[in-house]
Amino acid sequence: MEADPDIGALLPCNVVVRTEADGSVSVVFMDPAAVLGMVEKPQITTLGIEVRDKLQRVADAMRG
Repeated sequence: MEADPDIGALLPCNVVVRTEADGSVSVVFMDPAAVLGMVEKPQITTLGIEVRDKLQRVADAMRG
């Protein structure tokens, strides 16, 4: 995590929440639409987009 703070987004949890040096909080998540799009099945791609939209709403709400 110290070598690359965003590397945790590739770990099984797929979401990283960390406190930055300035005291702010960063939330980083892997784009499920990109990952699930590799399956090349329309239903799975749609699911990835839905999940990404939900994660983005959570991240936006945390920003205020």
